[in-house]
Amino acid sequence: MKIYCQLGHRNVLRLMPFAEADLLPLSALQHLLFCERQCALIHLERVWVENRFTVEGRILHRNAHEGKAQTRHGVRITRGLPLASRTLGLAGQADVIEWRPPEGVSDREADRSLAAWLRERTRAGLTGWTVTPIEYKRGRPKTNDCDRVQLCAQALCLEEMLAIHVPVGQLFYGVQRRRFDVDFEDSLRSITTQAAVRLHEIFHSGRTPHAVREKKCETCSLLPICLPDAMNRPSATRYFQRQLQAALSSDLAAPASDILE
Repeated sequence: MKIYCQLGHRNVLRLMPFAEADLLPLSALQHLLFCERQCALIHLERVWVENRFTVEGRILHRNAHEGKAQTRHGVRITRGLPLASRTLGLAGQADVIEWRPPEGVSDREADRSLAAWLRERTRAGLTGWTVTPIEYKRGRPKTNDCDRVQLCAQALCLEEMLAIHVPVGQLFYGVQRRRFDVDFEDSLRSITTQAAVRLHEIFHSGRTPHAVREKKCETCSLLPICLPDAMNRPSATRYFQRQLQAALSSDLAAPASDILE
């Protein structure tokens, strides 16, 4: 697969797969879609500040990861499964994945460990299985794509790792205490791929994007460090430049006789 992207002022045709050392955090896609500056502060500058929202989210993810793998009604449930995609250049961890066996598999077979299935049947052994990644979030469903893109990236990792098709995933939101289906349509897959390209562009540039004040800044734990209001105030240098430009423009527009006087 080839991904065409622009790095700085150069157009680069990136040949996949990425080397393992070049894999970026899959979770960074959620930060990227929320705010590119937040993403760079966290993953480039290694800045992190806790608030109530981040603590609640961390506890929710910890609870999802620490549960033991189990089988319920023939459906195998795994937690904290490592994921990677050399095509997208991403690596991360899934909160929960449900593995539903095909029709006709006995309860005795379904109760066997998933590891045994993979050891004995190779990739063809998962034919007919329904694999569903589930991502846990503390708040409510969002109007933007940041959560859906993160989940879709997990599905793309599973497809690449297991040579299967993952059509649907689920987002669990803590406020409503329920799951919401996410269809991995072509449009969402395209947005996810573009987001991965943009993430690599930012890492390649090594530059943190300029701050832009928006309503969503109020819920960001990095607001005291990002300082979008301070960075968008007119600086003394820009004020002086504007005054100088205004004076020069005024002199150029004035008649020569007025200037000589």
